[in-house]
Amino acid sequence: MTSTADTEVPQGGRVARRRDRRKAEMIAAALQILSSSGYQGMRFEDVADRADIAKATLYHYFPSKDALVSEALEKLTTDVLVRLSASLDATQAQSATDQLRALITEQLHILTVLYPEVGTLFSFPAPWPEEHAEAIKTMRRRHDTTFRNVVERGLASGEFDCADPSVALHALHGVLNHASIWLRPAAGDDTHEAVVDAAMRLFTRA
Repeated sequence: MTSTADTEVPQGGRVARRRDRRKAEMIAAALQILSSSGYQGMRFEDVADRADIAKATLYHYFPSKDALVSEALEKLTTDVLVRLSASLDATQAQSATDQLRALITEQLHILTVLYPEVGTLFSFPAPWPEEHAEAIKTMRRRHDTTFRNVVERGLASGEFDCADPSVALHALHGVLNHASIWLRPAAGDDTHEAVVDAAMRLFTRA
């Protein structure tokens, strides 16, 4: 016979999951406001309203606006890099062309479906305090390295043909970030594929 203790879900685990969900909701609300209003326009009151919580509850999780912004930016970057790394892992045995296509496809999905805030937060100049400006530069470098390593592999193998890889990478990110503004999730697969094809032509022979 199974005892009640054996079937009960540990209370601590349930509480921790509820806390994590609530924290994730606050971070999501902060990212939405940051992307639409910028750092200067983000207020704790607005984040609390969007997350449907009391302002005091928000302070319980994050002691300051900068603490919330720092954690939101880091979580966003980590989530994006994890997804890009998974795309690389799935194409590990394939060519650099296939790997780059997989990265571009996933980045486009991130920008248009999962995290449309990425394009706004990381692409365009904004009056960030020095603490966050430096962190954003570091996050951009981490992101760029993921793509750059594949591009360099393709150049070494002769798959890619671009005179200046840095210029091509800047153009790539410009194409994808701009796509996050005009390309909506409801757009057909053909449209998304056309964007990926156009981006690939920055690196491959005609």
